[in-house]
Parts: sequence; C-alpha cells; structure tokens
Amino acid sequence: MLVEGNSIHATARMAGVSVNAVLRLFAAAARFSSEYQDRMLNNLDCRRIQLDEIWGFVYAKQKNVPTAKSAPPQAGDVWTWVAIDPDSKLVASWRVGDRTQETATEFVQDLEGRLAGRIQLTSDGYHAYINAVGSAFGEHVDYAMLAKIYSPAEVDQRKVVLSGDPDPDHISTSLVERQNLTMRMSIRRFTRKTNGFSKKLLNHAYSVALHFMYYNFIRAHASLDGLTPAQAAGVADRPYTMGWLVEKVERAQPKPNRPSFYKPRQRQVA
Repeated sequence: MLVEGNSIHATARMAGVSVNAVLRLFAAAARFSSEYQDRMLNNLDCRRIQLDEIWGFVYAKQKNVPTAKSAPPQAGDVWTWVAIDPDSKLVASWRVGDRTQETATEFVQDLEGRLAGRIQLTSDGYHAYINAVGSAFGEHVDYAMLAKIYSPAEVDQRKVVLSGDPDPDHISTSLVERQNLTMRMSIRRFTRKTNGFSKKLLNHAYSVALHFMYYNFIRAHASLDGLTPAQAAGVADRPYTMGWLVEKVERAQPKPNRPSFYKPRQRQVA
C-alpha cells in the first residue's frame, strides 16, 4: 500500500492495524531496502545515465519554517537526486539532501563508483553538476547538459557538450523527468498539496529507499516486456515479490529478548 501512493494513516485504516505497526514495518523494510540496493547496485553495465533532482519538503516548506510551530532542525526544502539508466530503467543511485554543490558531488561520486565502464551522461542545466561530474569522472565520460530556456511563448532546449563525444540523439533527460512523476504518484510524501508530507527527514529518506526497491526489483514494466529494471540491467535473475521482501525483512529483524519459559501468574481468589 505504501509504495502505491497511500499514506501511513490510510494504510493503517485499510489494513486494520495501528499506525505504529505500519511505521515499524515501513522503517524496517526501508532499512533493508537501502542496505540491499547499496550492496547489489555495483559494477553496473550501463551505457547511458540521466540525472535530475526532485523537490520536496520536511515538516514545512522553506519559506514557512521561520513561522512554523516546533519546527525540527531539518525542516524545510529537501531534494532527491536521481540517476537512471534509460535503457533498463534502473535507478542506479540516489541521494536525499539539500541542493548544494557538496551534495551534488557526493551524489555523482557515488554513481561513478557503481559503474563498470564509460558512459554517456546527461543532466539538466543546474551548474552544480559541472564540478560534480568533473570531480567524479574527470575526462572519462561523455557528458552533455540539456539546458532549458523558458520564455512566455515556449520552452527552448539547448544541448551543451562539456566532456567527451556524446551522441546528440541521446542527449535527453526525458526518462528521469518521467521518473519524477512516478515518484510523485507512488510516494504520498511527494504528492503536491497533500497533508501526507514527511514530518521527519529520516522517514522521507526511508520512503525513497522503499520506493526504489519496489521500482527496481519488484514492479514489472510493460515497456521492458514484463521484466523489472533489475532484470533488464542484469542485476537480478528473476522478478522479486512483496512476499520475498517481507520474508527478508522478518529475517533481518532482531529476535525478541524473551525468556524461553514463562511462569504463569497466580490468580488471587477473593
């Protein structure tokens, strides 16, 4: 339910369980999803990667933080940086944070460490990508920006080659922008004008990790002939199921510290 656009409270109502039960399962599944993908998404044989970032907020929008009641230190705007392979639709890397040069560099360096060979890279016109790509890849990348110039009449696109020899026909950010729409439709916290937004940054990051676990390994894509992106990229040999995820989460949970024998309580008779 959570990966199909429902909020925590809506999921609790539909499942007939407490909100705390949903939160515990949500956090446990997200932690496993993050650790599993960090382990599996390595040595990726990708040829092209598209980069983009999607806006969200925690507790309150940035402009409302000064007047928000009891706003936590991490309240305000938050960005999710996404790298996707347009051929397999695999999301190879992501990072939740601010929109600074430091975060951009950390994000691109993480992506570079997960790739097996040289790629063609396309980003939008955000200036932080220039230094981030140069720092992570050096000259070992075919990199171009797709800068959008907005006017009252139309939106003009300009392709700017910054490194190597990228194929002009594949200088595009269309698929990663479509992934942004998928996130807004599938993650309640990203829906615009909703009261289901994240109240804590950690839960916001959890929702992203769980979404990409479902998107990469479980959800079949019609455009991939029914395969998951992980299958199409050669990361998985079969589509995973929610049952598989639940079993893995249960195994990863610490065993309750309970005595092997319970002494029954003596009932007092008046």
